[in-house]
Amino acid sequence: MYDDLNLFIQIVQHQGLAKAATKLNMSAATITRRLQKLEQTLNTQLVHRSARQFVLTPEGQTYYQTYEPIFEQLEASKNALDMESQETCGSLKVFTPTNISLGFLQPMWSAFIKQYPDIRLELQLNNQREDLLAAKADIALRIGPQSDSQLYQKKLGSLSTLFVAAPSYLTLKGEPQTLEELEEHTLLATHTLPNWQLNQISTGRSCVYHPKISTLTNDISLITHFVCDGLGISLLPINEARDHLASGRIVQVLKDWKGPERELFAVWSTGRLLNPRAKRLKEYMQDYIQLKLNELALEN
Repeated sequence: MYDDLNLFIQIVQHQGLAKAATKLNMSAATITRRLQKLEQTLNTQLVHRSARQFVLTPEGQTYYQTYEPIFEQLEASKNALDMESQETCGSLKVFTPTNISLGFLQPMWSAFIKQYPDIRLELQLNNQREDLLAAKADIALRIGPQSDSQLYQKKLGSLSTLFVAAPSYLTLKGEPQTLEELEEHTLLATHTLPNWQLNQISTGRSCVYHPKISTLTNDISLITHFVCDGLGISLLPINEARDHLASGRIVQVLKDWKGPERELFAVWSTGRLLNPRAKRLKEYMQDYIQLKLNELALEN
């Protein structure tokens, strides 16, 4: 019935069987036979047959006016579904930091793969800032704003950072009450945060603290393990500290101070178009990260 309705609408819009036959890539005999079959099904004549002019019968006019808008809506829906299918098929190459993807974002990747099984996801975990254009990456997730003018960037959210330590460490060394007392403690940090931009919650005061680092590494997960093992105090992002705080393996110290926001960005090369699959992932990441940030805010 759908094909017959399309045929009739084409006949009306092209004002004749011959032109409609050309449009539909059919022979005149076939389109005539199909029209006759439709009229038999409806038990009414839709078109006056004439070699000189094309004229609808009153019934044909009513049929067209009734069903043409419905057919257009069906076509629009079909095209939208076809477009969505095309958008969610094919390859998608993504670069993302190792730690955050194995922890905070791991459930997101699993959910994305389940929701879009026709996307062939190539997920490369790497803490280095690769050349996205040279690597032919569609999109990347990065921490911190990008200074590279060859990249577009979209902020997805921010993670707070806080001072933490293991109870075993505090039992041994005592708990610092001021920033000045931190100088007497073992401090752990990553290369990305050698200096700490701090804000005091109660006063709004801000300062740059230059810690005397005892252990420095390029891996935030390793620092987290060191803190859990009672090796010192560190400034950790909430996504790294959350589960350990909940379990009691670590506790927050210097609660009136917070560290810099850990901003998350979706980035892609200005020399490479953001394909529909990458756009879908960008939106998916933004929704997921905002949901998780709201959950963290409620917990705190």
